[in-house]
Amino acid sequence: MPPSSTTVFQGMSSEPRPVAAELDAVVIGAGQAGLSSSYFLRRAGIEHVVFDHNPAPGGAWQHRWDSLTVANTHGVYDLPGLPLDFGHLDPALHANSAIPAYFGDYEHRFELPIRRPVSVTAVREHGDGRLLVETSAGDYVTRALVNATGTWEKPFWPHYPGLGSFRGRMIHSAGYTSAAEFAGKKVVVVGGGASALQHLLEISEVAATTWVTRREPVFSTEEFSEERGRMAVAKVDARVRAGLPPESVISVTGYSLTPTIKAAMERGILDRLPMFDRITPDGVAWDDGRFVPADAIVWATGFRASLDHLAPLKLREPGGGIRMDGTRVAADARVHLVGYGPSASTVGANRAGRAAVKEIRALLANVN
Repeated sequence: MPPSSTTVFQGMSSEPRPVAAELDAVVIGAGQAGLSSSYFLRRAGIEHVVFDHNPAPGGAWQHRWDSLTVANTHGVYDLPGLPLDFGHLDPALHANSAIPAYFGDYEHRFELPIRRPVSVTAVREHGDGRLLVETSAGDYVTRALVNATGTWEKPFWPHYPGLGSFRGRMIHSAGYTSAAEFAGKKVVVVGGGASALQHLLEISEVAATTWVTRREPVFSTEEFSEERGRMAVAKVDARVRAGLPPESVISVTGYSLTPTIKAAMERGILDRLPMFDRITPDGVAWDDGRFVPADAIVWATGFRASLDHLAPLKLREPGGGIRMDGTRVAADARVHLVGYGPSASTVGANRAGRAAVKEIRALLANVN
């Protein structure tokens, strides 16, 4: 880990900034993917540091809405080397406190070299086959980079005609707190992912809801098995290998038809409408004349990968994505994206961390 004397360097932009440390590897992000990667790097004896701009452990979990409990999380999986006794957790615990506590214990137990809060502003070429990582705590030079920044900070807001005219309230999933703030309102929930469904089920208990999605949602009576998971991951993997932006795993697997979902169907909560064509001051409208009044619109429209700091490396393909070979960027063997595409799920992030470190070991053996 870099010496504790490292300070923030502030100088004229035309002058080179001092290098705080030279390392074999740098990990950006301390969520599930970042912690998994750091664990395997430490086991391999690879000198590295993990930069996390959050003030505390927990990754994106610490920012989830208060009403998301352990009982209704979409999925939490063990970090490598320290099983989470998920079955014995109080299902009523807030996920935004229970999971960060687990992450914090993990960091402490394995003495992972995490520095926070530190923001990475850019990654660029340094020369001699190494990368320069510019951060709020100085510049670092590294031979390998594991990017594990996830998506939470890049909420996607689609644009529709009339967006600016709406007189009601609009929020994204990233800003959702609880259903109580919509009590007695008319609420349109937009999106076909797991978050949209969770918001819809909660809000429908206290408000009149309308569900709107681009595609017809698919519900499956099959239990989510390892085989279905592998098939879904393979489809997402095929996209990133082709240099296309990844799709979510839920878009491939569909929703499991649980008793809660069945009950919502019987109540008519899941009677979905196709995407509206425009937004009006008082609701949403379709070109066929249909109109739904709304006091609020909840955009559960997903997130995009937080990769802006990698822009100087020019990794994106014409298709808009980054062409991948496993966790490695096809165009740059020094850079691994863990928690991107097929490894965006929590269980996938663990496997990806191990795979990335295996390749980093081989890379370092060739350059040393």
